[in-house]
Amino acid sequence: MFLARQAVRVSTASTRVPQQERSRATQARLLEATLDCLVEHGWSGTTTTVVAQRAGVSRGAQLHHYPTRAALVTAAVVHLTERRAAELRSEAETLPAGPGRLDRVVDLLAAAFTGPLFVAALELWVAARTDAELRAALLPLEARVGREMYRLTVELLGVDERRPGVREAVQATLDLLRGLGVANLLSDDSARRTALLQAWKHQLAALLTPAADPPGSARH
Repeated sequence: MFLARQAVRVSTASTRVPQQERSRATQARLLEATLDCLVEHGWSGTTTTVVAQRAGVSRGAQLHHYPTRAALVTAAVVHLTERRAAELRSEAETLPAGPGRLDRVVDLLAAAFTGPLFVAALELWVAARTDAELRAALLPLEARVGREMYRLTVELLGVDERRPGVREAVQATLDLLRGLGVANLLSDDSARRTALLQAWKHQLAALLTPAADPPGSARH
Protein backbone atom coordinates (compact mmCIF):
# COMPACT_ATOMS: atom_id res chain seq x y z
CA MET A 1 0.00 0.00 0.00
CA PHE A 2 2.83 2.38 0.89
CA LEU A 3 4.56 1.70 -2.41
CA ALA A 4 1.31 2.25 -4.27
CA ARG A 5 0.81 5.65 -2.62
CA GLN A 6 4.39 6.61 -3.46
CA ALA A 7 3.86 5.61 -7.07
CA VAL A 8 0.73 7.78 -7.25
CA ARG A 9 2.63 10.76 -5.81
CA VAL A 10 5.47 10.35 -8.32
CA SER A 11 3.01 10.01 -11.19
CA THR A 12 1.10 13.13 -10.08
CA ALA A 13 4.29 15.18 -9.75
CA SER A 14 5.58 14.06 -13.15
CA THR A 15 2.23 14.98 -14.70
CA ARG A 16 2.17 18.38 -13.01
CA VAL A 17 5.54 19.46 -14.44
CA PRO A 18 4.56 18.98 -18.11
CA GLN A 19 1.27 20.75 -17.39
CA GLN A 20 3.13 23.72 -15.91
CA GLU A 21 5.47 23.76 -18.88
CA ARG A 22 2.54 23.70 -21.30
CA SER A 23 0.87 26.50 -19.35
CA ARG A 24 4.00 28.67 -19.52
CA ALA A 25 4.37 27.94 -23.22
CA THR A 26 0.74 28.93 -23.82
CA GLN A 27 1.20 32.18 -21.90
CA ALA A 28 4.38 32.99 -23.85
CA ARG A 29 2.61 32.45 -27.19
CA LEU A 30 -0.27 34.68 -26.11
CA LEU A 31 2.03 37.48 -24.94
CA GLU A 32 4.15 37.43 -28.08
CA ALA A 33 1.04 37.39 -30.27
CA THR A 34 -0.41 40.32 -28.32
CA LEU A 35 2.69 42.45 -28.86
CA ASP A 36 2.77 41.58 -32.56
CA CYS A 37 -0.89 42.57 -32.89
CA LEU A 38 -0.39 45.87 -31.06
CA VAL A 39 2.49 46.81 -33.35
CA GLU A 40 0.76 45.71 -36.56
CA HIS A 41 -2.90 46.53 -35.89
CA GLY A 42 -2.95 48.95 -32.96
CA TRP A 43 -5.21 48.77 -29.92
CA SER A 44 -8.47 48.60 -31.86
CA GLY A 45 -7.27 45.59 -33.87
CA THR A 46 -5.84 43.73 -30.88
CA THR A 47 -8.88 41.76 -29.79
CA THR A 48 -8.65 38.68 -27.61
CA THR A 49 -10.09 36.59 -30.45
CA VAL A 50 -7.44 37.77 -32.93
CA VAL A 51 -4.67 37.21 -30.39
CA ALA A 52 -5.85 33.67 -29.59
CA GLN A 53 -6.01 32.81 -33.30
CA ARG A 54 -2.55 34.24 -33.94
CA ALA A 55 -1.09 32.37 -30.97
CA GLY A 56 -2.72 29.10 -32.02
CA VAL A 57 -4.48 28.90 -28.67
CA SER A 58 -8.11 28.08 -27.96
CA ARG A 59 -10.40 30.85 -26.81
CA GLY A 60 -10.99 28.99 -23.55
CA ALA A 61 -7.26 28.70 -22.83
CA GLN A 62 -6.78 32.41 -23.53
CA LEU A 63 -9.58 33.37 -21.16
CA HIS A 64 -8.21 31.02 -18.50
CA HIS A 65 -4.85 32.81 -18.46
CA TYR A 66 -6.02 36.37 -19.22
CA PRO A 67 -9.76 36.94 -18.68
CA THR A 68 -9.81 40.50 -20.10
CA ARG A 69 -8.11 42.34 -22.91
CA ALA A 70 -6.61 44.84 -20.45
CA ALA A 71 -5.07 42.01 -18.44
CA LEU A 72 -3.66 40.45 -21.60
CA VAL A 73 -2.03 43.57 -23.02
CA THR A 74 -0.57 44.77 -19.72
CA ALA A 75 0.92 41.32 -19.11
CA ALA A 76 2.40 41.45 -22.60
CA VAL A 77 4.04 44.82 -21.93
CA VAL A 78 5.47 43.55 -18.62
CA HIS A 79 6.83 40.49 -20.44
CA LEU A 80 8.60 42.54 -23.12
CA THR A 81 9.81 45.17 -20.65
CA GLU A 82 11.55 42.55 -18.54
CA ARG A 83 13.05 40.88 -21.59
CA ARG A 84 14.28 44.18 -23.05
CA ALA A 85 15.81 45.25 -19.73
CA ALA A 86 17.74 41.98 -19.59
CA GLU A 87 18.92 42.52 -23.18
CA LEU A 88 20.07 46.07 -22.38
CA ARG A 89 22.06 44.86 -19.38
CA SER A 90 23.63 42.13 -21.50
CA GLU A 91 24.53 44.60 -24.26
CA ALA A 92 25.93 47.06 -21.72
CA GLU A 93 28.33 44.42 -20.38
CA THR A 94 30.31 44.72 -23.62
CA LEU A 95 30.61 48.51 -23.43
CA PRO A 96 34.00 49.99 -22.58
CA ALA A 97 34.58 52.02 -19.46
CA GLY A 98 35.66 55.63 -19.78
CA PRO A 99 34.36 58.71 -21.61
CA GLY A 100 32.96 56.80 -24.58
CA ARG A 101 30.62 54.75 -22.41
CA LEU A 102 28.08 57.54 -21.91
CA ASP A 103 27.59 57.95 -25.67
CA ARG A 104 27.06 54.22 -26.14
CA VAL A 105 24.62 53.98 -23.23
CA VAL A 106 22.52 56.83 -24.62
CA ASP A 107 22.49 55.10 -28.01
CA LEU A 108 21.33 51.84 -26.41
CA LEU A 109 18.55 53.61 -24.55
CA ALA A 110 17.53 55.56 -27.66
CA ALA A 111 17.08 52.27 -29.51
CA ALA A 112 14.72 51.11 -26.76
CA PHE A 113 12.45 54.07 -27.55
CA THR A 114 12.10 53.10 -31.20
CA GLY A 115 11.54 49.35 -30.83
CA PRO A 116 8.40 47.20 -30.59
CA LEU A 117 7.97 47.79 -26.86
CA PHE A 118 7.73 51.55 -27.33
CA VAL A 119 5.28 51.22 -30.23
CA ALA A 120 3.08 48.84 -28.24
CA ALA A 121 3.22 51.06 -25.14
CA LEU A 122 2.29 54.15 -27.14
CA GLU A 123 -0.76 52.38 -28.54
CA LEU A 124 -1.86 51.66 -24.97
CA TRP A 125 -1.19 55.21 -23.72
CA VAL A 126 -3.44 56.69 -26.40
CA ALA A 127 -6.18 54.09 -25.90
CA ALA A 128 -6.10 54.50 -22.11
CA ARG A 129 -7.12 58.14 -22.42
CA THR A 130 -10.72 57.08 -23.14
CA ASP A 131 -10.76 53.50 -21.80
CA ALA A 132 -11.24 53.52 -18.03
CA GLU A 133 -10.52 49.79 -17.56
CA LEU A 134 -7.29 49.98 -19.54
CA ARG A 135 -6.24 53.17 -17.77
CA ALA A 136 -6.75 51.56 -14.35
CA ALA A 137 -4.56 48.62 -15.39
CA LEU A 138 -1.98 50.76 -17.14
CA LEU A 139 -1.27 53.46 -14.54
CA PRO A 140 0.47 51.22 -11.97
CA LEU A 141 2.30 49.42 -14.77
CA GLU A 142 3.61 52.67 -16.23
CA ALA A 143 4.77 53.82 -12.79
CA ARG A 144 6.65 50.54 -12.34
CA VAL A 145 8.18 50.62 -15.83
CA GLY A 146 9.22 54.24 -15.34
CA ARG A 147 10.98 53.42 -12.07
CA GLU A 148 12.71 50.40 -13.56
CA MET A 149 13.88 52.34 -16.62
CA TYR A 150 15.23 55.09 -14.40
CA ARG A 151 17.07 52.57 -12.19
CA LEU A 152 18.47 50.82 -15.26
CA THR A 153 19.73 54.12 -16.70
CA VAL A 154 21.46 55.04 -13.44
CA GLU A 155 23.02 51.57 -13.36
CA LEU A 156 24.24 51.66 -16.96
CA LEU A 157 25.68 55.16 -16.60
CA GLY A 158 27.31 54.28 -13.29
CA VAL A 159 26.37 57.59 -11.67
CA ASP A 160 25.62 58.55 -8.07
CA GLU A 161 22.02 59.77 -7.99
CA ARG A 162 22.60 61.32 -4.56
CA ARG A 163 24.65 64.08 -6.18
CA PRO A 164 22.67 67.27 -6.88
CA GLY A 165 21.34 67.41 -10.42
CA VAL A 166 22.01 63.76 -11.32
CA ARG A 167 18.42 62.58 -10.84
CA GLU A 168 17.10 65.44 -12.98
CA ALA A 169 19.70 64.81 -15.70
CA VAL A 170 18.81 61.11 -15.92
CA GLN A 171 15.08 61.83 -16.04
CA ALA A 172 15.57 64.55 -18.65
CA THR A 173 17.46 62.03 -20.78
CA LEU A 174 14.58 59.55 -20.64
CA ASP A 175 12.03 62.27 -21.39
CA LEU A 176 14.07 63.44 -24.38
CA LEU A 177 14.40 59.91 -25.75
CA ARG A 178 10.68 59.32 -25.32
CA GLY A 179 9.85 62.49 -27.23
CA LEU A 180 12.26 61.64 -30.03
CA GLY A 181 10.71 58.18 -30.22
CA VAL A 182 7.26 59.69 -30.76
CA ALA A 183 8.58 62.06 -33.44
CA ASN A 184 10.16 59.10 -35.24
CA LEU A 185 6.90 57.16 -35.55
CA LEU A 186 5.38 59.04 -38.48
CA SER A 187 8.48 59.88 -40.49
CA ASP A 188 12.20 59.22 -40.67
CA ASP A 189 13.56 61.68 -38.16
CA SER A 190 17.06 60.21 -38.01
CA ALA A 191 19.03 63.32 -39.09
CA ARG A 192 17.47 65.67 -36.52
CA ARG A 193 17.49 62.89 -33.96
CA THR A 194 21.23 62.26 -34.39
CA ALA A 195 22.06 65.97 -34.08
CA LEU A 196 19.94 66.41 -30.95
CA LEU A 197 21.35 63.30 -29.30
CA GLN A 198 24.90 64.41 -30.01
CA ALA A 199 24.25 67.80 -28.44
CA TRP A 200 22.56 66.22 -25.43
CA LYS A 201 25.42 63.77 -24.89
CA HIS A 202 27.78 66.71 -24.40
CA GLN A 203 25.35 68.39 -22.01
CA LEU A 204 24.74 65.16 -20.11
CA ALA A 205 28.45 64.47 -19.70
CA ALA A 206 28.90 67.92 -18.18
CA LEU A 207 25.92 67.46 -15.87
CA LEU A 208 27.05 64.05 -14.64
CA THR A 209 30.74 64.88 -14.18
CA PRO A 210 31.48 65.78 -10.53
CA ALA A 211 32.65 69.36 -10.17
CA ALA A 212 36.30 69.72 -9.20
CA ASP A 213 37.05 71.17 -5.78
CA PRO A 214 37.95 74.89 -5.93
CA PRO A 215 41.70 75.61 -5.66
CA GLY A 216 42.84 75.71 -2.07
CA SER A 217 39.72 74.01 -0.71
CA ALA A 218 40.23 71.35 1.91
CA ARG A 219 38.82 67.82 1.64
CA HIS A 220 37.33 66.24 4.71
